[in-house]
Amino acid sequence: MKAMIIEKYGKNVPLIMSEKPMPTIGEHDVLVEIYAASLNPIDFKIKEGKAKFLLNYELPLILGNDFSGVVIKVGKRVVAFKPGDEVYGRPRKGRIGTLAEYIAIHEEDIALKPWNLSFEEAASIPLVGLTTYQAFHDIMKLQKGQKILIHAGSGGVGTFAIQLAKVMGAYVATTASDKGYELVQSLGADRIVNYRKENFEELLSGYDAVYDTLGGAVLEKSFQVLKPNGKIVSVSGWPNARFGKEAKLGWLKTFLLSIVSRKITALEKKSGTTYHFLFMKPSGAQLKIIGEFIEKGQIKPVIDKVFAFKDAALALHYLEGGGAKGKVVVRIKEMQDVDKG
Repeated sequence: MKAMIIEKYGKNVPLIMSEKPMPTIGEHDVLVEIYAASLNPIDFKIKEGKAKFLLNYELPLILGNDFSGVVIKVGKRVVAFKPGDEVYGRPRKGRIGTLAEYIAIHEEDIALKPWNLSFEEAASIPLVGLTTYQAFHDIMKLQKGQKILIHAGSGGVGTFAIQLAKVMGAYVATTASDKGYELVQSLGADRIVNYRKENFEELLSGYDAVYDTLGGAVLEKSFQVLKPNGKIVSVSGWPNARFGKEAKLGWLKTFLLSIVSRKITALEKKSGTTYHFLFMKPSGAQLKIIGEFIEKGQIKPVIDKVFAFKDAALALHYLEGGGAKGKVVVRIKEMQDVDKG
């Protein structure tokens, strides 16, 4: 099969089209022919070696973390899926590689594709959808009427997050530029802060939760908008010692995390709030719940651009450049090929 691989880590390392063996499946796996995959910041972080502290892969490595496609074979103990099923999913961290024509994936990591989405639209959902659902539902326990600040509302994560927060009944503030204003407004944002002209930490206060996708100074300033006992969930900040313990990283890595996150920990204590670094877990069960929101029309995918499989490297470069409004998707299987069966 054809797959997009890296042979070493590095910012300028090329993404190469390569021939790889067909995946083999275990008794609880399904073999999926991939029709589309989406790109996420974790992809270029893995490529550059920035994620090695938590994710250290053998090279060469097939990149890609979520997808949609059609089941073509199932393991002998699989009962929930059959050949011909249209599915979407996010493989567990040790089995990534969705920028390929096929993938073997555990049956617990996929769900049936929402009937009202194209393969490209479905591929845009799993990683951002699961990350946000776990942030809002599992950690923040977001309630109707609560106030949440979602950073970078027009980005791949933000466009989904605004919609899910509104489904859950929250009041949503978000940051966006002039270019993203109409988009985030159309998704239901109640308060929009133009980050190029305004300082969100000076305008917002008394919030129950902050969803951080940027890290750095933005994360640090976010503590100022929270009420006591508020929660910040970040997908871009430093993991802290709490994360190290929960993820069972061992005493050394946990100790190192306590050092690099000490500024965040100090802000957490000073503000009387709670900081969580989120490392999303695959879940077909949660994808099924997300799919129900989509099929009811409560959440719609937002796609900035779709690239051909051969242009996956360009797609990754485009995403890394910033400014994408919604998700960047790679079409693995052309629709004329699908029509031919």
